[in-house]
Amino acid sequence: MRRVIGIDTHRTFGEVVIWEDGRLRHMGRVDMTRTALEGFGKTLLTTDEVVIEATGNCMAVSRVLSPFVKRVVIANPLQVKAIAHAHVKTDKIDAGTLANLYAAGYLPEIWTPDAVTERMRRLVARRYQVVRHRTRIKNEVHSILYAHLIPQCPHADLFGRLGRAWLIRQQVPDDERAAIERHIRELDRLGEDLGVLDREIAEGALSDTAIERLLTITGVNLTVAAGLVAAIGDIGRFSNPQKLVSYFGLNPRVRQSGLGAAHHGRISKVGRSHARAMLVEAAWAAAKTPGPLHAFFVRVRARRGHQVAAVAVARKLTVLCWHMLTKETNYLWARPSLVAHKMRGMELQAGRPQKKGNTRGPAYAYNVKKLRNQEMRVAEQAQKGYEHFVEAWRPRPPKKARGRLNPARLE
Repeated sequence: MRRVIGIDTHRTFGEVVIWEDGRLRHMGRVDMTRTALEGFGKTLLTTDEVVIEATGNCMAVSRVLSPFVKRVVIANPLQVKAIAHAHVKTDKIDAGTLANLYAAGYLPEIWTPDAVTERMRRLVARRYQVVRHRTRIKNEVHSILYAHLIPQCPHADLFGRLGRAWLIRQQVPDDERAAIERHIRELDRLGEDLGVLDREIAEGALSDTAIERLLTITGVNLTVAAGLVAAIGDIGRFSNPQKLVSYFGLNPRVRQSGLGAAHHGRISKVGRSHARAMLVEAAWAAAKTPGPLHAFFVRVRARRGHQVAAVAVARKLTVLCWHMLTKETNYLWARPSLVAHKMRGMELQAGRPQKKGNTRGPAYAYNVKKLRNQEMRVAEQAQKGYEHFVEAWRPRPPKKARGRLNPARLE
């Protein structure tokens, strides 16, 4: 006898509904604590299947209930809402909807990551939050200077050693001076937290071949590579690169009805937002260095502007990552000395000892200007090859205009 248990989880409790023989039966509430969930799990059968929505505590609920039941399924809340929209909404109805959809085979479930991937996701998300917090604090300091007509700092980094010395000499009211000092102390504390997170991310990336593979792409650093691998998880769950593009929300929105033409709008932005932001950041870095990606950026920028071009490069990077991870191959136009420099930086960031003495590793080639210039020339040749490949491309005319005579030519 098959039973499906739907749980509408909240912060402090979960509403439980059981589907059995095509009927729903309300089972009351269970507290969202480990002790209460373990006690609830002991009342279930080993053949039961539990369904919950993806919330902040769904992974913890899944780990507690998994030993007691056959399977714990985590549903995509956005897709569930689109499939089963109801005018009357209660916790009991939501739990019954989850059980009914799963029993009928219509439940849109999400992929559950393993413990290592889940830990890396948490580290990357926390680092992203710390960086955003630092940015807000820096903007507050800049706004104070702007409000009191302080000219722009002549140094490149306002919060570096020279910038801080210049900041102390500026004439601002006492309360604003105290606010600036408080912001500086907060920045220093966040900088220490960021260093700890970077070390933990580097330690987890040392033995990950997927991260090492993505580091061969010009413009992708350790943070971006670790964030992408953590967001992707098992690359086998994406059957083609367009699936991965949609997962990051870089696919354009499409509106089409009847016989009308399809209208393509802005990107959907549905998916992991911080991974998409890291892809755009890597796209800007790749667009500034010679190579095929730079040539692609320039070509799109000439028609659509630099903002659209950066998003297009981010989409291109997503497709590139899918092919590299699926085929288990490195970037074709990788610069060996730069890749070795990234790998050595990752080891030092993870706390590996420095190598002193006469022994020179592969990362030493990055310090030799002649070798760096040689690799840059190879990248420039690849860029010219891409430009030569696409220079014969012509935009296709609209379907309505094909095969028609141009009235201007008849005059």
